[in-house]
This record gives sequence, C-alpha cells and structure tokens, in this order.
Amino acid sequence: MDRFYSLNHSSIDFLFKQTPRDFVVEELPLYEFSGEGEHLVLFVRKKSLSTLELVSIIARYLGIQNKEIGYAGLKDKHAMTKQYISIHKKHEEAMDKFEHEGIKILSKAYHNNKIKTGHLKGNRFYIKLKKVNPTSAQKLDEALKNISKFGMPNFFGFQRFGNDGDNHIEGEKIAKGEKKERNPKIKKLLINAYQSHLFNLWLSRRLEINTLIENFKPEELESLLNMPNSELVNLKAQKHPFKLFNGDIMEHYPHGRLFDFNGQEDDLNRFNDRGISPTGLLCGTKVKMSSDSAGVIEKDYDDEINAEGARRYAWVFPEGVEGRFKPEEAQYELNFSLPKGSYATVLIEELAKRNINEKNKK
Repeated sequence: MDRFYSLNHSSIDFLFKQTPRDFVVEELPLYEFSGEGEHLVLFVRKKSLSTLELVSIIARYLGIQNKEIGYAGLKDKHAMTKQYISIHKKHEEAMDKFEHEGIKILSKAYHNNKIKTGHLKGNRFYIKLKKVNPTSAQKLDEALKNISKFGMPNFFGFQRFGNDGDNHIEGEKIAKGEKKERNPKIKKLLINAYQSHLFNLWLSRRLEINTLIENFKPEELESLLNMPNSELVNLKAQKHPFKLFNGDIMEHYPHGRLFDFNGQEDDLNRFNDRGISPTGLLCGTKVKMSSDSAGVIEKDYDDEINAEGARRYAWVFPEGVEGRFKPEEAQYELNFSLPKGSYATVLIEELAKRNINEKNKK
C-alpha cells in the first residue's frame, strides 16, 4: 500500500536486496539463561532458511516432532540470522555431531524452561545498502539521526501480507464469514493480515494528519479536520513529530499497562523520554478502544470481526542506531536494534520514503 512517512526529506536512492550477505539479524534474548535445567539452548546461525525449515531439519535429524523444539520468533528466510532454539538436553550428544551447510551451532547453554514464542527482547540488524552516492549518504546520516532521536512508526512490514501482498483481502472474507478456511493456522494468519492492514491504514492517516498540523496554521485546519482550534494549537505545540490526541491509548514502553491520554504535560514529556508510547487498534473482540478525538479517527479503521483484538505500539524507538558510508564501494552500512514485532524493512522504507518490496513493484 502507499503510505505516509514520518520523515520530511525527499526520497533517497539506493539499492536494497534482502540477501544473507546484506541482511543479518541477531536475536536478543528476553532473559539470561540459568546455566542449569533439562533444556539445551542452542544459539544457531542459519542462512537462506526460515525458522520453521530450521526446526524441521533438526527435528528430522533427531527423530523427534517439530513441536519438541522451542523458538522465540520466526526469522526471515532471505537473511543470515542468529537465533536461539531449545531442545531436551538428552539430545546434546547428537547435536554435537550435527552438520548442515545452512546451519551452524554457535554456542550452547542450559535453562529450566523451553523457549516459547515471544520470549525475546528484540532483534539486532546489520544491513547493507548499495549504489549510494555521497549526497544520498548525507541524507541517510540526517535521517538516521532523526530516527535515533525521535523513533519511527511501527507499521507492519510487507512480509505480513504474503508473497503477493493480498493476504488481508482473503482475511477480511474469512473474518466476516464470507469464506471458510479449515486450517486453523492459515485462518489465523489471514485474519491477522486483515487486522494488520487496517492498523497500517490508520497509522498512515495519523502521519498524514501530523504532516498537516506541521505545515498549516490551526485555523486553516479546523474545518478540514473537524477539530476545535484550541486542540489544534495544543497539537502543533507538541515537540514530538508524532502528535498525541486526546483519547489516545498509551502503553508503558517497552511493555506495561494501557491508559488513556488526556493531554497531560507529564505524559507528553514521558513520550519524549521514551517511557510511554501511543498504541493503535488491531480490531476485534475484547480490546480497549480509544476515545475523544483519537477515537473519531480510529473508528474509521475498526471492523466488527470474530477474532480477538489487541493494541499495538504505533511508535517504537530503535536503539544503537549506527550508519557508515563506504564511498569506495558506494555502500552504506546500518546497525540498529528493534523491539520484537517491529520490522527492519519498515525502517529502510522510512529512509527511502518508498516501497522497497520488489514483488509489489509490479
């Protein structure tokens, strides 16, 4: 989909291909492993394999079921990735002899519990951009400074929507009972894609409104945004590029409880200091809805579907952001960390200010 971006520079030209040589991901564990227990934790490097393919290969080798292997997150196939998996320690001797051209065991430890989905803090990325000229490198430097200072929108990446980018279309039909899907995993995947699509539309709209607030006077926007002048004045005065609306649902960052934003100066400061962040809606049942001005915008991206809803951070704060230009190779190297559930390709698209998914360029 076409979307709004948070940065105000013009589009930056560079070549990005998601390959194991140019895209490296390292999982950041949620906790330290205890060093004891019945579970063997393996730190694994894989190349050109998805996490599920990795699990299947090791399960087949050990003669066990896939579900006996624990992992925290699904890592991309088109990358060099390092992640943690867990198996029962009775398989340690067999794994010491394991060999595969796309898999290398980097280290091992012991822990009391099996690794479960979601048990990760985030991911550290190393990415290489190619065909970068000195002018583009300067623009990348400035853009990264901005992201490092203020953070970035937490869109779902194109990977969420399938190879053809249209999983959300099928997901909507299934969620509304217009189509049936017997496989529960595929059903959930497609419905999640629909929820993600609506979230992305909402977030793009919020960024569009931010741009209007930054570039026009409050009195010029009263009728366009159907908001009182006093609230528009307050929005324009906010220091952060992502404006907080009355009724936004905030969440303590990087995790914590939800609460309503009602324009308090203290909450604006906490957002600037990365202590809290606004959330967007993943529509469905059993989910807290925003109110006031934020609710007016959100209701256009809500839908009554038979699936459990949730809130998702609308804004995240990458850490350890670094960029290096290599003029002799016309390349630009990036390092940064993101919390779990956030997409490195979204950051790349924020830099480029364009769609980088080659499959969707048709």
